[in-house]
Amino acid sequence: MRNLAVLLTVHNRKAKTLACLESFFIQQNLPEDLRTQVILVDDGCSDGTPDAIQRNFPQVEIITGTGKLFWCGGMRLAFDLALQKDFDFYLWLNDDTFLFSDALARLLSTSSQFSHQAIIVASTQDQQTKELTYGGVKRASFWYATRFYQVAPTEEPISVDTMNGNCVLIPKFITQKVGNLDSVFTHGIGDYDYGLRARNVGLNVILAPNYYGYCQRNQPNKTSSWQHRLKRTLSPHGLPPREWAIFTKRHAGWLWPVFWLSPYINVIFKNGEK
Repeated sequence: MRNLAVLLTVHNRKAKTLACLESFFIQQNLPEDLRTQVILVDDGCSDGTPDAIQRNFPQVEIITGTGKLFWCGGMRLAFDLALQKDFDFYLWLNDDTFLFSDALARLLSTSSQFSHQAIIVASTQDQQTKELTYGGVKRASFWYATRFYQVAPTEEPISVDTMNGNCVLIPKFITQKVGNLDSVFTHGIGDYDYGLRARNVGLNVILAPNYYGYCQRNQPNKTSSWQHRLKRTLSPHGLPPREWAIFTKRHAGWLWPVFWLSPYINVIFKNGEK
């Protein structure tokens, strides 16, 4: 048997979380020797999400968080437990991502093309517009080491630099080289860091062919004042200065102080936010 852990962290999105789990449990065309286990962190839900999960999906293992873990902290907690159990695969899954019925089978098929020695990234799209929302990303250029653009999937696998963590298949081989998400990151930088760390030790990050589910893109508030934008940029949902400093120092080369400072300058003098 091969064992796969599905890792989620949730906070007060009961309807979306239940829809996400339902989309996973109706996956089709899976290998007969595949056994799956969902490990979910309840990070301080107050809307009845854990009770609803227990009623509808009693097979889900629920871990109680502190309410202050955010995405990276919650995923790291779930990942740590799964790593202790020594699964063959680990699937990161956002609770607002709704998988197509053959998504997991296709991700595993793509992984097999790379001998289960590469991170496999799934692209998601907006349910109404069908536009790309999350998936693999590449650096804009050598001179813009912290500026990334999203890569649209094609009919063939594509090598990318790193990824959004919405739906990512990580084989055991990768975890033996890279380990868990870095504890320095609170929310939204940890997924980019994980992919870049894998690339830095010579591993592949592969964007799988075509799309794997729906996930609506979070829209920034472009009409707020620069003070509001700066406050959000400095928050765990943006680019906390210490975390961003570690990320840029690790991945942006000797010009890292420039890359560290630039988003805070931009948010003051430009409309919109990262």
